[in-house]
Formats: sequence, structure tokens, C-alpha cells
Amino acid sequence: MNICRGNPAGHEVLVDSWPNFKAVLTRPRKEVATDNSDFYANMHAAFYRDLDAYRALLSSPGAINWAQTFRIHGLQDSVYEASREIAGAKGFQVYPSTYLVYLLPSSSAIPDVSSKLDPAMRLSNLDVSHVDLLNKTWYYGGNEWSRRYIDMLIRSFPSICFLDAAGHPISWNITDPFGAMSIGYTLPEHRGCGYSSALCFILAQKIQAQGYPIYGNVALDNHPMQRLQQWLGFQRQTNLCRIILHSPVPGNLPAWVLPDF
Repeated sequence: MNICRGNPAGHEVLVDSWPNFKAVLTRPRKEVATDNSDFYANMHAAFYRDLDAYRALLSSPGAINWAQTFRIHGLQDSVYEASREIAGAKGFQVYPSTYLVYLLPSSSAIPDVSSKLDPAMRLSNLDVSHVDLLNKTWYYGGNEWSRRYIDMLIRSFPSICFLDAAGHPISWNITDPFGAMSIGYTLPEHRGCGYSSALCFILAQKIQAQGYPIYGNVALDNHPMQRLQQWLGFQRQTNLCRIILHSPVPGNLPAWVLPDF
């Protein structure tokens, strides 16, 4: 979606054939993926109509830079199977993660609770001065790669936050290169006040106005966020989001990277 709208993440698209393609793989341009260890920047997305065509595309010379640690996102179960087979044959370690996918038919379905919030809180967009806070609080953050990734998100994609009287963010949400709501967080001392719900409502309106679908991926064990998505009117999809990390160097990953299925 973002590739057709200025391509702020600097991606390119590969297909197995044209115009009657059966498999699609997006990848970062070479000038974007300059750090072979940075799997935050080295992100790909996969889609296929024919699994064998996708396997052939994934293993074709030049499609993937196998000198890198990278991740592939996909909404089809066999994306992981293909990675396990092809990457395994190359001696790669493969680390899969699974997420529930929630889709909102329309932003009008979200209850607007903004009128009930503390009037001292000011609505704003995130800016680069907030990068360190987001990197510190994000479950998948805390390193220099994630810091650069968050900086890129703030500079390139829609975001929203509430600032306290001192101008510090207390709750926020942002979209990622795949158009999904992500890195949503509220500081513990401000939870239970409706800030996350209000930001979802406002960001959903912004996303919809730009012609994007309104969706997000939620970890299997993040039950509070699952309940919030359902309360806001998001519909859980039958497909699961698979994010597969591929590493040529065993153990050269953050501690949170563990297989979950």
C-alpha cells in the first residue's frame, strides 16, 4: 500500500511472472538495507496464489540477500513452511512469531470517548524527540536498530499521541510500513483513562481518510489489547500474521526472539 503512495520505506516488488503473477515478494532497496544485521530495516512481505511459485521466487538468485538477517511478513500459513525449508537448507536459523489480525470495517464503528478525557491532555503527533521514549517502552525495542526503525516510522507514517501539561507523551499509536497500527502504548500511571481507545479512534479516522484499511496485529498472549480491539469494533480475522526472522548467525538476536510454534 505504501509503495504506491510515495514509497516512504523504500521498498520494491518482485513477482514470479507478469502480468499473471502467482507470487509476490517485497523487499527493501539496497540503499535502505545497508546494515546486514538490522532485521528491523531488512523487512519483506510475501503473498502467493501458488505455493510452489512462491518457493521458486524465494529461492531464485538475487531475490533475497542471504548475507543479511531479515524478516518476512505474511498472512498465509505456508509462508513459514517455505522459509523453514529454503532457509534451513542454507544453514539459517528461522524464528517464527504469530499474531492475531484485527480489521475495522469503518472508523465510524469506534466509540468516540475523547470528550471524557482529561482536558489537560493535548492531542499531537509524535516527533523525533520522542524516539528514545518509544524505544525504551516498546517490547521489541531497546536497541539501536529498533531506535532507527522507530525514527523512520515517526518521520514517514501517520502517528498520534497525547501530551501531558509538560509536553511529554503519555499515550501513543503509530502505523508501520505495512499500514498496520503498531507500537501502541500508554504509560502505566495513565492507564485506565481511555487514552488508548481515543487514540485508536482518531488514528483510524486519519488512516481511513487516506484510503488505507484499518487493522493491526496483536500478540497471542496480549489479552488486554485483544479485548480492547473487540470493544472498539475490530473484527478478528481467520488468517494469522506470520513474522519469520531469518538469521545466518545463531544467537545474534535480541533475547525476546524465540520460536512460538
